[in-house]
Amino acid sequence: MSYLEMRGIIRLYKESGVLANDKVDLSVEKNEIHAIVGENGAGKSTLMKILHGLERPDQGTITFRGKEVSIANPLDADRLGIG
Repeated sequence: MSYLEMRGIIRLYKESGVLANDKVDLSVEKNEIHAIVGENGAGKSTLMKILHGLERPDQGTITFRGKEVSIANPLDADRLGIG
């Protein structure tokens, strides 16, 4: 079990039809450091906005410390210790 998992994250901007994240999976163990790299428009910032409660995924789950969590706003992320 990972310390932080994002599974099947989908984020579609309906207004523009842009699919920013298409079934993205991310797994991070405690005390690990990761870099998310990719081309412009690849969905990196969107994924981090979802993790920090600035945007909501259209589909997918976030598990933190073994429990599925809902991060609706930045305060939720802060309370969990994500940030």
